[in-house]
Amino acid sequence: MSDSNPLKIITYLISGFFLILLAALFKLQILEGKKYDQIAENNIVRIKVTFPIRGEIYDHKFRPIATNKPSFNLYITPGRIRNKETVINFVSGDFNMDREEIRKVIHENRFRLHQDILLIQNIPYEKMIRTSEFLNYYPSLDFKTEAIREYAFPNHFTGHLGRINEKEYLEKKDLGYTINSYLGKNGLEQSYETILRGKNGYNVIQVDASGKYLQFFKHNLDKPAQNGADLILSIDNDLQNYVVDILPPKERSAVVVMDTETGEILAYVSKPDFDLNIFSSNISQEDWNKISNDESKPMLDRVIHGTYPPGSVYKPILATLGLESGTILPETKLADCTGGLLIGDRFFKCWWEKGHGRLNVTEAIKVSCDVFFYDLSTKLSLAQMGDFTKLNMLTVKTGIDLPGERSGFFPTREWYVETYGKYTSIIGQKVNLAIGQGEILTTPLQICAYFAALANDGVWKRPHLLKKSISKNANQPYEIYEQKLPVSDENMKLIQHALWKAVNERYGTGTAASVGGVDVCGKTGSAENHMGDETHSWFAGYAIGRNYKISLVVFLENAGHGGSISAPLAGKIIQFYNGLEK
Repeated sequence: MSDSNPLKIITYLISGFFLILLAALFKLQILEGKKYDQIAENNIVRIKVTFPIRGEIYDHKFRPIATNKPSFNLYITPGRIRNKETVINFVSGDFNMDREEIRKVIHENRFRLHQDILLIQNIPYEKMIRTSEFLNYYPSLDFKTEAIREYAFPNHFTGHLGRINEKEYLEKKDLGYTINSYLGKNGLEQSYETILRGKNGYNVIQVDASGKYLQFFKHNLDKPAQNGADLILSIDNDLQNYVVDILPPKERSAVVVMDTETGEILAYVSKPDFDLNIFSSNISQEDWNKISNDESKPMLDRVIHGTYPPGSVYKPILATLGLESGTILPETKLADCTGGLLIGDRFFKCWWEKGHGRLNVTEAIKVSCDVFFYDLSTKLSLAQMGDFTKLNMLTVKTGIDLPGERSGFFPTREWYVETYGKYTSIIGQKVNLAIGQGEILTTPLQICAYFAALANDGVWKRPHLLKKSISKNANQPYEIYEQKLPVSDENMKLIQHALWKAVNERYGTGTAASVGGVDVCGKTGSAENHMGDETHSWFAGYAIGRNYKISLVVFLENAGHGGSISAPLAGKIIQFYNGLEK
């Protein structure tokens, strides 16, 4: 048979074709497999996360309190570091950053090889331009333009943002937070973190090995980021700044002004304060130690975190309990005040050493006679006093929209026995508590909310700073919460009249708070304390103007008598607010 048989020729051709195919497959799969695997990996869908813009915070007239501004930030990518010590030396020398702090950042993120890690924030523009010239030598470093917080004035209620820590990151990474994220650490920034932050979006793209966008998708699969909502607060910037200006600069103090009918906070001041913007850049350990170790405790929010004996601003509570329990009637006159009252073997002094004589409850509140309330306490049980205090929302949290509010304290019989022993005199303890002394502790905010309820005929409104939140898709007002205090209308009117007399009649302790053309009612307090010789100074009250009704508390630590220190400041605040355009 001839070798030119067509069948053999076809067989040879087919065999040769398969040999060539097998050789090609061997080359592709074995010899050049890694190369094409890399190409295939680069021809993939990439999902790029897009981050929202944080919502801003404004006062009730839409004037800025906390806004965003551009920031030049330096990032480091651990996997691109050529020489760790060289990079550390460069950053430390150029940005005056502690070498060990840089080393710590690199070490803590050593497994995030391809992730950009925030190193330094809020770098001046000129500095960024000068440094950029050297970044070719440091491929692990890169600048990004982002946004940081800027606070219009020092305060405690907004709180501030801080870098997420490892624990927070592990808890929140499924919510879209990254190791570079900032989040609210306290104040409103923390309370409303979820709505201020917004929601991440993403871009879905397909690229080839060179990074070219292939545009294979027929439909848009992108999801835009949802920017955070803006917060519109009830704060009035004019009133806020005025209060800050008139307070003695070195005094530890707290002032709250509140709309009695809504519970909205109009001014919220705790002194001393600090510049919140120090947290917008890398705060040095030296600066942190300076502010955290300051004996005046500028980071303490005295409005809700400070608890103090209320002194005589507590007396309306005891007076109301006496009336509601039937222990006294409006015309009842108790023990004769001759400058004090002997109870057992102890003489309890009245603040007015000459004595007030025998008074009914209205006059006792007006002149703040201690003896009347000493005597009244002997006719009430400790449990009655404690329970009624709490029912009037003192020594309990108000529920304001801020984190970390403290409740205060009212002692029980069990507490006294455990603390001082079973032979302690409960009668003597009650006498102290009756004038807001001893172990009772309240916050300035609780006192302000209580006096707001008195102005509002016994309807207590929860204090709050948020008026409404505004986003692209919603305008959400704050939901007001209220409750009725356990006081009859008749007794409420009597207490209101007594507080009016304390400010507007001769010998009233709060006359320095009176303002022409405004109906001002209130009570002064001078609370003894174990921290200094001077008493804590209180004024608590409310003012009714032509088109408004506000309550306010003015409190100064170790400053002296409420009538001479706090009451005049309260009068100035009321007069200023009365002149504002509502």
